[in-house]
Amino acid sequence: MTYEIKQDNKFKFIEEGEGEPLVLLHGLFGALSNFQPLIDYFRHHNKVVVPMLPLLEMDLLHTSVGGLAKFVNKFIETRGYQNVHLLGNSLGGHVGLVYLLKNQPTVIKSITLTGSSGLFENGMGDSYPKRGDYEYIRKKTELTFYDPKMATKELVDEVFSITNNRLKVIKIIALAKSAIRNNLGEELNQIKQPTLLIWGKNDSITPPFVAEEFHKLIPQSELHFIDKCGHAPMMEVPDEFNAILHKFLKKLSEPATVA
Repeated sequence: MTYEIKQDNKFKFIEEGEGEPLVLLHGLFGALSNFQPLIDYFRHHNKVVVPMLPLLEMDLLHTSVGGLAKFVNKFIETRGYQNVHLLGNSLGGHVGLVYLLKNQPTVIKSITLTGSSGLFENGMGDSYPKRGDYEYIRKKTELTFYDPKMATKELVDEVFSITNNRLKVIKIIALAKSAIRNNLGEELNQIKQPTLLIWGKNDSITPPFVAEEFHKLIPQSELHFIDKCGHAPMMEVPDEFNAILHKFLKKLSEPATVA
């Protein structure tokens, strides 16, 4: 299903459904296709919002995790959302965390992280993306998943077109370096919102020990591992991912029982 891209001021986004907003933040090579099963499912329960993060459109000075966190802050303020459930994959999770820590926004009701950077990640591996090397990009894209078949030609072509542009590669490197510098280990105990961690047991980019560390450092967090799953659970095992997330969100919407 294709969704209409809306515009409000400088912001482009998808907004589908009604209810408490579920705002989805994509990763470094993220695209709307990453969230398709999630949007299809949750638009019947929530107002699902996907802002187009300007990963490769910001000027180089502001191409950083902090720059993207400011963008998210302005977007949520402009749209006037309340009781927001924030969900971030990979770099998107990191951006969500920096936004929460810097602004302490009262409008955020919960945060969900899946394969998030912010503590440790392997990134593109031991070298920068090589321009013009399709086979290299295909192998790196396959590493995102437990099942390499998930790296479809369409997805590899998308990543290849980004890494084949010199200025875009410079910005990708700037963002990757910013993510490494912006380690949140000492700040995560300040997160007040209930936090859901959904992690692929076979994630080679942010391995399972990263999820364990997030769980240890974030006070109100719960951790779910999904077996035979890599760095993008919402793409690779959407049914299981959606079931875990839906249960978490339902629990938050139920009135607290008085002992």
